[in-house]
Amino acid sequence: MPTKLNAALAAILTAGCLAVPVQIMAHGDVAPQPVNTDALPDVGEEWLTENPYRAEAAGDEVWLAAVKIGDSGYNQNCARCHGLGAVSGGLAPDLRFLEAEEYGDEWFIERFRHGYTQDGTTKMPAFEEVLGQKAAWAIRTYVETRPEDGALDDHAARLAEIRDQLAAGEGDAAALEAELAEIAATVTTASGAPRADSTVSRAAEVLAASPDNTKAASELLTIGLSAAH
Repeated sequence: MPTKLNAALAAILTAGCLAVPVQIMAHGDVAPQPVNTDALPDVGEEWLTENPYRAEAAGDEVWLAAVKIGDSGYNQNCARCHGLGAVSGGLAPDLRFLEAEEYGDEWFIERFRHGYTQDGTTKMPAFEEVLGQKAAWAIRTYVETRPEDGALDDHAARLAEIRDQLAAGEGDAAALEAELAEIAATVTTASGAPRADSTVSRAAEVLAASPDNTKAASELLTIGLSAAH
């Protein structure tokens, strides 16, 4: 059964709050951008109704690849109307709030495949033939892992300290990476998904890849802290 939130999203569509020309929904007057999904496992030709790339179903490696591919695919093809980082400015539904479960998946994939038309006017184009199923589920994975608003607030002061330490090349990189990973695990998603993809988790990831990546980790934290205010 749909929740009040999903019912509200459906009402937004019905009310015509996506009243923008199809050219805008298709990333301005530019053709939709292709999404390279070679790193993701095939899902078959028949369209699924539930996200196959969640970590609990596909494993952490596939989940992380889907998040990164979905990040690129979303921000090239969807952000113009649904907002950078999936944070809507009010022009279109805020997709972060679709539940990370089958009902939310069905809502998302229906509109991805067939678009949305009201009174003979296309509000959103169909992406089924343009981007395909693997790209659809990668974008869905990215969207559902967006942190909820204010998710970093409780840790902002400490994150600023860690950022400054990393920028100055101070502190134990391994210890800071472990602390960032611990903080990242507490970040909640707007969709209810169990794991968030945040600037904190990405900072921890680049430090885990190499303790020399202190500058890159510091820059990621700067972005996250800036977005939080």
